[in-house]
Amino acid sequence: MASTAWRNWAGTEHAVAASVRTPVSTDELCAAVTEAKTAGHTVRARGSGHSFTGAAACHGVALDLSRWTGIVDADSDTGLVTVRSGTPLRELNAELDRLGLAMANLGDIDAQTIAGAISTGTHGTGAGLGGIATQVTALELVRADGTLVRCSRDERPDLFDAARISVGALGVLTSVTLQTVPSFVLEAQERPEPLERVLETIDDEAARNDHFEFYWFPYGPKALVKRNNRVPAGTPARPMNKARQYFEYEIMENKLFGLLCRTGRAVPKLVQPLNKISSQALSARTYSDVSHRVFVTSRSVRFVESEYAVPREKLREVLDELRARVAKLADPVMFPVEVRVAAADDIWLSTAYQRDSAYIAIHQYVGMPYREYFDAFESIVGQVGGRPHWGKMHTLGAAELRERYPRFDDFLKVRAELDPEGRFANPYTDRVFGSV
Repeated sequence: MASTAWRNWAGTEHAVAASVRTPVSTDELCAAVTEAKTAGHTVRARGSGHSFTGAAACHGVALDLSRWTGIVDADSDTGLVTVRSGTPLRELNAELDRLGLAMANLGDIDAQTIAGAISTGTHGTGAGLGGIATQVTALELVRADGTLVRCSRDERPDLFDAARISVGALGVLTSVTLQTVPSFVLEAQERPEPLERVLETIDDEAARNDHFEFYWFPYGPKALVKRNNRVPAGTPARPMNKARQYFEYEIMENKLFGLLCRTGRAVPKLVQPLNKISSQALSARTYSDVSHRVFVTSRSVRFVESEYAVPREKLREVLDELRARVAKLADPVMFPVEVRVAAADDIWLSTAYQRDSAYIAIHQYVGMPYREYFDAFESIVGQVGGRPHWGKMHTLGAAELRERYPRFDDFLKVRAELDPEGRFANPYTDRVFGSV
């Protein structure tokens, strides 16, 4: 039996549900929503709990989708794959690999369910590519009355544009159809480089590489730059040997970094020198592997995170201001800042809606003060119309978000049609979308 008590991965959100259901069929999913309606309860799918917001918090009927997983249908010729909504990305990537298929782009975490990943706007990096939701071609969901509805570009297109990123406010996703691509190999080049040089060449690097990102340690002179590029079809993968892989990622980036973080939390005056050590300890590495093994990185050190998308042309301006503000914070920052890019898309609540975007994600080690830092960050990105990641910490409400999303009221209209009583609402959706 799944516990009624729930908390997210970062420990920032908690909730106790009235009851928990673990459906194994669409009939049981529909019945759970109908049951909630009859009892006057709200209903939410829990997902993996990897959002830093209360997006998945449920005080009514919570849906545990851990038994609602797997690929339903796959066409290797078209690349169209239909998958159950509770499938974790880790399992989906493995199943696609066995079929000779892959997601065109991924983020660096694979713990999320596919439904949670698309519903909160999870993304990777690539100037010519969009987030995971842009790879969706059709959706099926349970409405507030307990009935199923399907949507795509050709079938209920307005619902499709709204439901691809909906924070679970329109219904419970049952299945997702994805446009996948033939399996491919990525060559990864990761190395520390002087931060100033990285900042001067951001635009060129983003244009020249399939996937470009970097991590900046706030008190260090260097950034860890990651360039991932496709190799010609048929080129054999040359993965990092297991011993070095374990040393680089498990020892250096998790165990040792975790130790430095705990030390900095215990003795804050050591954070800046420890941060410089982290920056200097970065090493260069080049390897190639099946795409999802390159995209995804193991993360065991816990943190809190805020991320905003800003217009691509405003990235340098925002980073310069952020660097200046970090130097003046009363409490030091232990974790690096991550910078990624994405192409404009047409999804109503996408952070990249109608604009090429740069993503800036800030972090703080769990248990360390972060409020002043996060507030300063929000004030900086707010000046350029920054849009918060729906699954990461921010303070905006419906009034501010309406100004930043041209189709915000269109989304609310669809929500009112599908869920007039707020069956799928929770405190987080009430804040960002308003009460139904």
